Amino acid sequence: MELGAAGLQEKPFRTHGRPLVFVAYAGQEAAFEYLERIYDHRLGLGIVQGPPLSGKSTLLRQFAEIKSSDVAVALVNGAGLNTDALLQAALHQFGYELEFSSVNELLNMLKVFLLQQTASGQPPLLIIENTHEMNPSALGVLCELSELRVRQHYALRLVLASDHSMTSMINAPAMSGIAKRLSDTFNLRPLTQDETTDYLYAKLRAGGCFDPENVLPDDVCDELHDASAGWPGIIDRLAILALAKAEYCPIRPEQIERPALPRFTGVDDADTVPDDGAEKIGAPQVILTLNGETLREMTMDRRRLLIGRSEHNDLCINSSFVSRHHAMFVKLGVATLLMDLNSRNGTFVNSRRISNQVMLHDDIINIGNHRIKFVDPNAKERSVLEGVSYADTVIMKDLSDVRRLLARGGTAALPIPPYHVTGDTEK
Repeated sequence: MELGAAGLQEKPFRTHGRPLVFVAYAGQEAAFEYLERIYDHRLGLGIVQGPPLSGKSTLLRQFAEIKSSDVAVALVNGAGLNTDALLQAALHQFGYELEFSSVNELLNMLKVFLLQQTASGQPPLLIIENTHEMNPSALGVLCELSELRVRQHYALRLVLASDHSMTSMINAPAMSGIAKRLSDTFNLRPLTQDETTDYLYAKLRAGGCFDPENVLPDDVCDELHDASAGWPGIIDRLAILALAKAEYCPIRPEQIERPALPRFTGVDDADTVPDDGAEKIGAPQVILTLNGETLREMTMDRRRLLIGRSEHNDLCINSSFVSRHHAMFVKLGVATLLMDLNSRNGTFVNSRRISNQVMLHDDIINIGNHRIKFVDPNAKERSVLEGVSYADTVIMKDLSDVRRLLARGGTAALPIPPYHVTGDTEK
């Protein structure tokens, strides 16, 4: 179908370069909040994971463009990147016009730049796509750069992006310089069915179509969502194919192709393990029950989850046996920690009273008469935090941050967006 026949003046779905229009949706907005939080965090290092065509590149480029108005930003593709190429790409995007230099000269130039910028209160940001495909020597230099400090402040903010879970890579002994700075990992989420329709119509309108419903009716948008599992890059490609093959408008559902999806894109794939042996991507879940009845299920897709009697908690338990602010889950890299907040009646994991406890899959937490089941198949060993020097510091910081905010009068001030919740709120 010609563009004009669909009421279009420009190609609405682009697979390379800058998109015609940037269409925001809930998963992307959550990712933006995560990236801002990582930059402002004391440790300043985060990981963004998502399957191929999940929108990582569009997201990271948009964030880099926005952030570059405040600080120096470099965004490089790590696929096949060696040490020399990494240093040259970073320095070039940080504004250096380079002549031929040795690796040592390039490394020293970059170190001086990072230290100077951080000393002035503006630590640079380096974003690396396809981190899992970097040359080992480049990863070694990245670890060296991650150790740079100005007084007590790290001299480089780092965001690492990958199509695969990076758990195995980060846990390797050679990556300790990066592992100790990792404060959180973000797993991209696909568009919902309604968001897919909004996404398609926004792009069609940006291309000049005044009546997008006549090109892609609602049932076709639903078919595109199902065929793509909601991942924007796949939506774009399927929409391009449908427009190219259709002879006239509107496009019909049977004209939508159903390709093989990358791993982690569908409900069935969510429980599979990647070919490289890395652990699967997925946020932990907590299930609240009372006398065997499920009251609430929550997905922990943010760093902290506060539990207590007050209605301001993320997980509110209306019981006289539960303290106003009773306990808190905190994600530390691949691990999840449960902390008791000096509750009156205590917090118990598998019938043992705890103050701090790294959680395992299927652990049972008792708070008053209520039970909370912790579900995270990735959580296989409690020793994941042992010997990690930053863990105690991070724990104390989270505790002091939360207690200080609670002392000011409730959790409304906590910088934690709402969690995804299913089930009825407990009465």
